[in-house]
Amino acid sequence: MARKKHLTMSRALVVLAQRGVAAEAAARESLNTAYRRFMSEADPERKDEAGKDLIRAIFGKDAIAEDSIL
Repeated sequence: MARKKHLTMSRALVVLAQRGVAAEAAARESLNTAYRRFMSEADPERKDEAGKDLIRAIFGKDAIAEDSIL
């Protein structure tokens, strides 16, 4: 990355750190949104889907294996 944009190594590390902080903030916001949706949902079917979204937000998008039989 440093050679591509002609940055110093220090500046490249700062840019990478900033990207990491931004990614962490986005992940935290996604988790908070999923949690609020799950807690506020009253309909059982929608709450189930909101729960799956919350699990994906916590453990990653492949955390729930879909059962093709059902």
